[in-house]
Amino acid sequence: PPRPRVLSGMRPTGALHLGHYHGALKNWVRLQDTHEGFFFVADWHALTTQRPSGETLTRHVYEMVTDWLAAGLDPERCTLFLQSRMPEHAELFTLLAMCTPSSWLARMPSYKDQVAADADLATYGFLGYPLLQAADILLYKPAGVPVGEDQAAHVEVTREVARRFNRLYAEAAPVFVEPQALLTETARVPGLDGQKMSKSLDNGIAMRDEPEVTAAKIRTMPTDPQRVRRTDAGDPARCPVWPLHQIYSDDATRAACDTGCRTAAIG
Repeated sequence: PPRPRVLSGMRPTGALHLGHYHGALKNWVRLQDTHEGFFFVADWHALTTQRPSGETLTRHVYEMVTDWLAAGLDPERCTLFLQSRMPEHAELFTLLAMCTPSSWLARMPSYKDQVAADADLATYGFLGYPLLQAADILLYKPAGVPVGEDQAAHVEVTREVARRFNRLYAEAAPVFVEPQALLTETARVPGLDGQKMSKSLDNGIAMRDEPEVTAAKIRTMPTDPQRVRRTDAGDPARCPVWPLHQIYSDDATRAACDTGCRTAAIG
């Protein structure tokens, strides 16, 4: 029987950090063995919040796909493609725009928050970002969309758009499949400052960082902020480094760090 199809994409922002890997890429690599995977470079989406030169965008695409391949995505086992090379994405976006209420797009929290912080983002392209994303997904009729927790709302908008289109135009049988969100196991990877790892915050650990560079970065991370004195007992749940232990450390190391923090045996 045919394998269920999944589709996901990533904006080209250059070399990737550990947040990208655990938030999406690791899941893609796993799914390519059990699903029919379509993974694309969302270069049109990169233009909704940035205005990179052609040279910069080309470099970012190359660096990102290089990291995809290094992480284990195999073009022999999945399909990799560039969004802008498939004009059908723009065509379906236009058709969906004719029947999607603009209020659905304006209510997206990401749109309201980012426009409030930067008025230059109040463009039709940025407002229509979730609808272009819906076109990206619906075009391939996937059963699921592997995404991080912060993108789950966009998948729900896609489901609403598909449902409305099918109701308005598909009298005999649905045209579009309503995809499910396939959430990654690691929803949030902390950056060096304890906030979500992000390129814009310059708090990331790159996938391609050398071991000594990674070690130097992690040594700068704050630990439990409520441990004012060296003798104060701590709580790993308050420590930005603890989620990295949960991802990377073995059981014995985690147990030693947990006990050492709670008893103030370690700094």
